[in-house]
Amino acid sequence: MITITFVRRAADRRIVSFAVEGHAKYAKPGKDIVCAGVSAVSVGTVNAIEALAGEELPAKMKNGWLSSDIPTLADEASDGRMQLLLESMAVMLDTIAKSYGKHVVIHELLNA
Repeated sequence: MITITFVRRAADRRIVSFAVEGHAKYAKPGKDIVCAGVSAVSVGTVNAIEALAGEELPAKMKNGWLSSDIPTLADEASDGRMQLLLESMAVMLDTIAKSYGKHVVIHELLNA
């Protein structure tokens, strides 16, 4: 199963970190559309943040695992773009989880 965790700041619900870990086991490796979808959305978002917000996230990636602590950018416009992309990622991953709930679970945690 793929477990996705978003940590949000309680005061404003800003995404401050995320982690994606595990394997869907929906199908054999190389044919697993659930794993491919989650990977495309999460890695694509990290790449989009770099291209569109101008920020290279401190992301860590291994086989079946991607995580990042999200910085607050000094430039408000870039920070807003980054948060919009992260919220977009959350919506896309939630859509996958709703369709393939036996293979993907999402947790949201609040921090102070």
